[in-house]
Amino acid sequence: MPGKSRKARIRYDSNRVRLRKGEYERPNGTYEYRWVGTFTGERHVVYAKTLDELRAREEEVMVDVHDGIRTNVKNMSVNDVYDLWLDLKRGIKDNTLKGYMYSYEMYVQNTFGKKKIVQIRKTDVKRFYNSLMDERHLAIGTIDGIHNVLHQVFQLAMDDNIIRTNPTDNMLKELKMSHNYKQPKKDALTVEQQKLFLDYMKDEAQDRYWYPIFFIMLNTGMRVGEITGLRWCDIDLEKGEISINHTLVYYDHRDGKGATFSINTPKTTAGVRTIPMTEEVKEQFLAEKAFQEEAEIECKSHIDGYRDFIFVNRFGSVQHQGTLNKAIRRISRDCNDHVLLHRKGNEDPILLPPFSCHTLRHTFATRLCEAGLNIKVIQNVLGHADISTTMDIYIHVTSELKKSEFADLDISTGTRKSDAAKA
Repeated sequence: MPGKSRKARIRYDSNRVRLRKGEYERPNGTYEYRWVGTFTGERHVVYAKTLDELRAREEEVMVDVHDGIRTNVKNMSVNDVYDLWLDLKRGIKDNTLKGYMYSYEMYVQNTFGKKKIVQIRKTDVKRFYNSLMDERHLAIGTIDGIHNVLHQVFQLAMDDNIIRTNPTDNMLKELKMSHNYKQPKKDALTVEQQKLFLDYMKDEAQDRYWYPIFFIMLNTGMRVGEITGLRWCDIDLEKGEISINHTLVYYDHRDGKGATFSINTPKTTAGVRTIPMTEEVKEQFLAEKAFQEEAEIECKSHIDGYRDFIFVNRFGSVQHQGTLNKAIRRISRDCNDHVLLHRKGNEDPILLPPFSCHTLRHTFATRLCEAGLNIKVIQNVLGHADISTTMDIYIHVTSELKKSEFADLDISTGTRKSDAAKA
């Protein structure tokens, strides 16, 4: 009759269990729960094999609705959220973003990335990281890069009310602990090794070409991208100053253009700095200029409006990290062969360890610490944004110096053992 309220029809399933509002038994014996979003008005449905399972899911839905968790994104995969993250990501350098994309698309996209993001738990993340290490034999540093992207992707999902918590939180730390991983110590060349490296290049005609760039790296602490991107207009020989205001990067565009060079601002704002040059460094810049003039080598590289680069190969193209590290490996090998060939008797010769361009920067920092320079000066020259990075080097160096000083001390006489030996 008009005006009378209409009673809801009582419904039962095939087991004669009374069904609640929104619950339905399907023809195949499974169940579904339907509801309408409070704010959006959208219709939603979840399915379950049993009524008990359905009601457990109903409770989850109600809590999600109460907490503002979006229920219309239950089928979103990790890849879907990654695409959203990629579309929104701003404020990072192009080569950094390309590195993120490479890590994700190479190791995540076709496996872990296909999973529904709302179903992923911490155990799933840990299992994935373990598989990267144990089955794909990836280094911790590589997994660190993958984790960096995944943590941001899951954080976006959390901030956008797609998930409650970020399952990647502390996962890399736990991985390192479970595998008993320790950060490898960065070793600088000793004074003797540094001298051996430079002297060998200076004496060997085929390696003399590399002497200026490696000498300057060892005596300025420039990053490899800073020295390869250095132009003649960035140095002032009269004032004895080097202006670091950009860096040269080499990476795969991942967009069909292939690998190429690009100019970026320095790694951090602290990277923009002026480095004083010694007379020896100045001499090597002049030596490089004289060599190129004699060999009729001209810079032909034009990169993002930059030209007139100082260090170029015989074709006039800029150098890059891979070429320099390859040269270091070959020179070190030949140098060690030379030392072993000419050693006398059973003496323990000084040999060069495996090292890279970054070792030259670390060696420079070590020499500054050993010389007792003010820690803030060292930080400024190296372009460290965080002084803790400089302090790590300083503490390690001073600790080693303390050990060597005590080892050379004769406590009973208050003299140095080395002095007694010379006498």
